[in-house]
Amino acid sequence: MLQIPFSDVTIEPGTVISWSLHTRRSPHDAHGGGNSPTESAPCTSASFTSASFNQDKHHSSSEATRSTSDGIASSITVTFEIAGPPDTAALEGAMLLLVRRHEVLRSRFRRLAGDLNCTALAPDSIALEAEVVGHFHSGDDLHIHLDKTFKSIDTLSWPLFLMGAVVREDGATVYLCFDHIVCDGLSMPVVVNELQTSYAALSAGRTPELPPAASYLTFADDQRRRYAALGPDDDRLRYWKDFIRGNGGLFPRFPFDLGVPEGDLYPLVNRAFPLLDSHRTEALAAGARASGGSVFTAVLSAAATAQHRFGGPGVYRGLLPISERTDEGRHGTAPNPWPHSVGWFVNTMPIEFRVGEGGTDHATTIARARAAYGELQRHTEVPFVRAWELLAPESFALHHWPYPVNFFSYIDFRRTPGGPQHPLWKPMLHVWAARGNGISHWFHRTATGLHVNMLHVDTPQAHEIGDALHDELVRVLREIAGERDSVPVPIPRPSRERPTVRS
Repeated sequence: MLQIPFSDVTIEPGTVISWSLHTRRSPHDAHGGGNSPTESAPCTSASFTSASFNQDKHHSSSEATRSTSDGIASSITVTFEIAGPPDTAALEGAMLLLVRRHEVLRSRFRRLAGDLNCTALAPDSIALEAEVVGHFHSGDDLHIHLDKTFKSIDTLSWPLFLMGAVVREDGATVYLCFDHIVCDGLSMPVVVNELQTSYAALSAGRTPELPPAASYLTFADDQRRRYAALGPDDDRLRYWKDFIRGNGGLFPRFPFDLGVPEGDLYPLVNRAFPLLDSHRTEALAAGARASGGSVFTAVLSAAATAQHRFGGPGVYRGLLPISERTDEGRHGTAPNPWPHSVGWFVNTMPIEFRVGEGGTDHATTIARARAAYGELQRHTEVPFVRAWELLAPESFALHHWPYPVNFFSYIDFRRTPGGPQHPLWKPMLHVWAARGNGISHWFHRTATGLHVNMLHVDTPQAHEIGDALHDELVRVLREIAGERDSVPVPIPRPSRERPTVRS
């Protein structure tokens, strides 16, 4: 799965079919449903449950900026290919099964006594309604239509995702666009794997066989119940407090000036770069193993070294998104219930380690990054939003991070559900955000190698710094891979998001 801007995607023209959710009367419910999730719409027996801390903060930010010009809208979209003459009935059945299987996709949210709560409509109350949007003869016209569609997602409206397909005689491009409140990046391979599996079965007249998937609503409600009463003096916040003492605050600043006055938000530029091909990535993995690390710790240490060489500090401090799907401590000896679930299973944690002397001692830096990450993993229990609220209350009311933050993310998509089939399915992940105040890097590994997707403010300084760091980063990665005298790396021409089409 490649993570790139949607502006970089070429989709072959065809007929666009969209499927929208609506409710119908449930045979187990005495009240009628209707066409929208109203108070009389059928719900699960669980009634209202607590939203997660991530969901609450995201929702409150959307509420706070609804009538402002801050424009913090965002979405997560996945596209993938279906080969052969498409069976639209089977595709619709696969999409309906996806929605009925994952409670979070049937959720609606509302505030009760200040807290964000949610409930899921009953599975058998959900139906899909297909609409033939039209046939697109031009790739540009199709792109404009889909781009506008993906940017119409609204955190405060139901449903919280869109789905459809561009259908052709010999195949189809399927798309699903989500608000972050119902999913994370690792949910996208889950969605693709599930839809492809269900579609293959249904088009062959078989019943789909899917692995168990626990509900994110259960995860979220449990999280709120466990940490709602957490106080600032709780010992579980010790790791955060130690980081704050060394950092001088909760958020680790990006170490270079991006030309953004504090408190301002700017339009964001979305760029994607290849870093290493598959052969060089294997060499990087071998170099990392020789230092006792992995590709993840090699990329993390390379990012720290590149910043240091560019004039940054000798101690790397950053924020990392950490998957909560593999929190084995919560489940004891029971099987992990979350790998095939859809939801926002992400905590965000700080990390710090010193760069090797002179910025060239890669083995030492990798070892320090590995040790720092090991320490981090022992303290992932407290949700980031809760730590922010307790330890930096002066900035918690903000609907965005207070200044540019050093943000690092890494995913090996080959190891996600359906990963071995990605070269055939051609899934692509498209993260979009309208405005921000900093720079974010999403590193990811696929069958074709190592890549990075970068979102940053649209300022001359951010472009210059982004290009220079990319150049140095690739040089460091090649050094770790054993290329000691690598030639300067050419900077790919940046790809800019196309402007939003306004109706």
